[in-house]
This record gives sequence, structure tokens and C-alpha cells, in this order.
Amino acid sequence: MTPEIWFRHLFSAQAALDGGVVRRKTRDMERIVGRDVFVAELERRGYSAVENADQVIIFCNAQPVRVLAS
Repeated sequence: MTPEIWFRHLFSAQAALDGGVVRRKTRDMERIVGRDVFVAELERRGYSAVENADQVIIFCNAQPVRVLAS
């Protein structure tokens, strides 16, 4: 899978199109697109993401993210 296809699949998910939340495995993100490219694409779109264990949670909107408990 190419980075372009991976991003297209990620951002065409219904949750992403609705401005919601999607998640992906960290290892897939790093293997397919790389962390730097991933972060740059999120910044370009104005999105935020958090990482926990082996998952990256992407907030597909420009709203602020707050951690309520850690």
C-alpha cells in the first residue's frame, strides 16, 4: 500500500468525513507513511491526534483536544 492510498482510505472513512474520530495502528502508520509525513499531513489539515499503546487516534476536525484524565 502506498502512502497516498493509506491517507485516502483513512480520510475517506465516514467518521473522518463527518469530522469525527478514527484510529489506526501505530505500526501501520509508521510502516506505510512514516511519523513525520503523518504529522505533517495532520498539521496541513488542521487535525489533532493522540497516541496510546499501539493506537493513534485522529480527531478529524480543528477543535481543541483536552485530556480529561491521565
